[in-house]
Amino acid sequence: MDEERETLQRIVSTLVNKNDEIHNFIDMLNHTISNVQVNSSNAISELDEEFDGLYSVLHEMKGSMANTIQQEEARKIQALQDQLSQCSRALESSEELLELAVQSLDIKNPVELLEAARQIKDSVTVASAFRLSLKPKVSDSMTHMMVDFALEKRMLQAVKFLPVPKAPEIDVAACLVADNCITISWRMPEEDSRIDHFVLEYRKTNFDGLPRLKGEQHWELVDYIKATQYTLSGLRFDTKYMNLRVQACNKAVAGEYSDPVTLETKAFVFSLDSTSSHLNLKVEDTYVEWDPTGGKGQEKIKGKENKNSNTASPKRSTNSPRASARGSRDRFAGESYTVLGDTAVESGQHYWEVRAQKDCKSYSVGVTYRNPGKFDQLGKTNSSWCIHINNWLQTTFSAKHNNKAKTLDIPVPDRIGVYCDFDGGQLSFYNASSKALLHTFRTKFTQPLLPGFMIWCGGLTVTTGLQVPSAVKTLQKSENGLGGSTSSLNNVA
Repeated sequence: MDEERETLQRIVSTLVNKNDEIHNFIDMLNHTISNVQVNSSNAISELDEEFDGLYSVLHEMKGSMANTIQQEEARKIQALQDQLSQCSRALESSEELLELAVQSLDIKNPVELLEAARQIKDSVTVASAFRLSLKPKVSDSMTHMMVDFALEKRMLQAVKFLPVPKAPEIDVAACLVADNCITISWRMPEEDSRIDHFVLEYRKTNFDGLPRLKGEQHWELVDYIKATQYTLSGLRFDTKYMNLRVQACNKAVAGEYSDPVTLETKAFVFSLDSTSSHLNLKVEDTYVEWDPTGGKGQEKIKGKENKNSNTASPKRSTNSPRASARGSRDRFAGESYTVLGDTAVESGQHYWEVRAQKDCKSYSVGVTYRNPGKFDQLGKTNSSWCIHINNWLQTTFSAKHNNKAKTLDIPVPDRIGVYCDFDGGQLSFYNASSKALLHTFRTKFTQPLLPGFMIWCGGLTVTTGLQVPSAVKTLQKSENGLGGSTSSLNNVA
């Protein structure tokens, strides 16, 4: 009976997943249909604009060329009219000389005839009619103003839609997710020398498989990528996966997107639990700050009086799923100025970082089992491990566990990296900038661990969603290979 029920549960789970995939695909098809309609309308509008622009250019060219022809016509007519005026004046002068010469033929006196002949000869010599060119200065031809658009017509008739680059192919095997960076590689299905650049789009998601349309974040865009590989760096992996896609662009148009790929982005993500933090701490998401006025309303209890007190501390709310999973816990009180993370480490390797304000007087960074006492301080019980920094008068730096401290004779870094290997029983602290090892606890963890932070005067900023850095992995392999340095504070818990 139980076996059949288990089989049916697996079938139900499979059907639910398949129905979810089909619903997502239907949404994608409807979205694609809508995009086809919108993009077709846009393409027609752009086509109208291009032809209107072409008509405008041709109209302007026609007007300009017609104006040039008219100017040439006016120039030629003016030149011919000037020549015509010169000819008319020369003809008039020549006719007067002709009439004078004919009249001189009737002179009987030889002396007078000789004088008249001489005068007429001198006049003819200087007459404009004999210096006048009888060839038109310009021709009547206008063939140099003719145009032939035969070639342009053939070019226009050969106009086709722009060549669209093919969709790139993402090389999933060459993609790399490490150090909160994603390196994505792709190739073109065939050589295309007209490609100018690529566009990469990515978005975070908590769903494996094909990208979804509903309830997802917007695509982030990286434009003008010249190579066929790109690295997204400085990412915060606060979701399980990342969708990525690429398109190729030539000088005129962008091609289709590649088939999207979904890469896993594993990282430990948590916030600070404000519902159980000490009242003197002001907590906002991943930032905690000492607030000397925050605990004025709480009962002042210290030392042994605290331990004997039966006063109930305010209970944390259990509205969130994370809170429900952890169960209720009293607020920290007394001198335990502590706040915990809201997500437990139960297996695997995890990493987060902490930055303290420069004016921070005293703080601790570490881990603790899930249910510490409300007066417990990090490192002072056998169920918590931490490093502690005290900046009063002079700086002291130490590793603490089970109320024992080991002085760390090294500079305090600006940022501290915390590496927790739950299954390997190892808790290491690093200089987050240089990745230099500060201290390592080795033990056997028997309960889930919560990140813990204790602060007095100042503030701490916690950075989560980080992968274990490659440099830390390398150091871990080296340290484990050499057997590592054993702390005198280690224990089997």
